[in-house]
Amino acid sequence: MERRTVVDILEEVAAGTLAPAEAASRLSVEPIRDLGYAQVDLQREERQGVSEVIYGAGKTPEQIAGIARALVAAGQTHVLATRVSPEKERAVAGLLAGKLDYEYHEASGLIVVGGDHEPSGIGRILVACAGTSDLPVAEEAALTARFLGNDVELASDVGVAGIHRLLARADDIASASVIVAVAGMEGALASVVGGMASAPVIAVPTSVGYGASYGGLAALLAMLNSCASGTSVVNVDNGFGAGYQAHLINHMGR
Repeated sequence: MERRTVVDILEEVAAGTLAPAEAASRLSVEPIRDLGYAQVDLQREERQGVSEVIYGAGKTPEQIAGIARALVAAGQTHVLATRVSPEKERAVAGLLAGKLDYEYHEASGLIVVGGDHEPSGIGRILVACAGTSDLPVAEEAALTARFLGNDVELASDVGVAGIHRLLARADDIASASVIVAVAGMEGALASVVGGMASAPVIAVPTSVGYGASYGGLAALLAMLNSCASGTSVVNVDNGFGAGYQAHLINHMGR
């Protein structure tokens, strides 16, 4: 099912391609489902084009499964849950067995119900990952963007310690519509990529590094102080936030 916002539905009615009764049915979903432990937003996809995403950290398997079931029951054909540990996912699998089919990506901790949306962006998103240790965060960004309906390429282990590996991807950097640069340690990758690219660069600091990296603070501060124009920064290890922002940029005007 292709996503439709409220404006899309009203435009279809105005164009005569959708009957008013069908439009009313699509818009009659209750705004909130009260589960006691969560107030599930059932109209977010109509407002924003993307349904509510389940943040799995801090939630029990029962809560994750319950929210997913509520979203699907309300007509959400695609559901995403983030930061779900392997132990928690095994419990979720038992709760959803025979009820919902999903795919689990262990490295990034993502659960995807209903598969990815069909790519519909204006171009391709490139996720550049500095080192293999940064890969879980980079995969969270790449898989999030792909789930939301984007053509995504992941370039792994292209950090500045071996800059020839990054320069070998110069064509990919030049042709991307949005770039997500994921790096720990000193976080230099974002500035180097920002100096090569004409597209917006979203920098993601990771908590990878030795003691003086302070759990990603060093990379965060370096990225915030980047001299490369057009570079923005999300929070430490926030691959989901970067993937979502890249999706929004890649769908501007659509």
